[in-house]
Amino acid sequence: MVAPPGAREVVLVRHGACDPPPPDGLINGRSDPSLNERGREEVAAVGERLAREPVAAVFISHLRRTEETAAAILERHPLEPAVAEDIGEIYLGEWEGHGIHSRGERGDPELARVFAEQRWDLVPGAEPMDEWEARVRRGLEAAADAGADGKVVVVVTHAAVIAEFCRQITGSETFAFLLNSNGSLTRAMRMESGNWKLLSFNEVEHLHRDTGDSR
Repeated sequence: MVAPPGAREVVLVRHGACDPPPPDGLINGRSDPSLNERGREEVAAVGERLAREPVAAVFISHLRRTEETAAAILERHPLEPAVAEDIGEIYLGEWEGHGIHSRGERGDPELARVFAEQRWDLVPGAEPMDEWEARVRRGLEAAADAGADGKVVVVVTHAAVIAEFCRQITGSETFAFLLNSNGSLTRAMRMESGNWKLLSFNEVEHLHRDTGDSR
């Protein structure tokens, strides 16, 4: 699809896979692991895929897995990434660094309730839903503002951010888009009117194998 004049296309890239840190491995209170070997392979594929895109700007969150993912993109595009905390992952309060996946594996009833009710703020100390929704929207609107006719803006971000923005665009259930893959691409377009359209979700054809599910 060719964007009409005045429209802005944003490509949301989920960071590459990473191993969850131990609970005492938090940085400034956040779970902030580096990419693992699989993640580095995924981001190399992302960089190759986006090499042929006309990129106007690249945004990353303040978490290093997005910076490491963006490095492969910036090898092909001589740009300085813009750091935007608004596109950082949902803050999970007392669960930061304690592993959602391990909770799922042991059938944790608190996690089951979070997914049944589709509310992150059921996690003790987690980011309030209204604040979370507002900052995701603010972050993606700011990214679109950096665009230009005939170019795309790349936003390297996290699973829950992608899911939340897709929810806002489509009016879906809260967690409907949560299962997006590491290294995947999701495309959205802001029309000149200000309305957003979801163009694609979870593009993975550039990846050479199935991706994982790390936050």
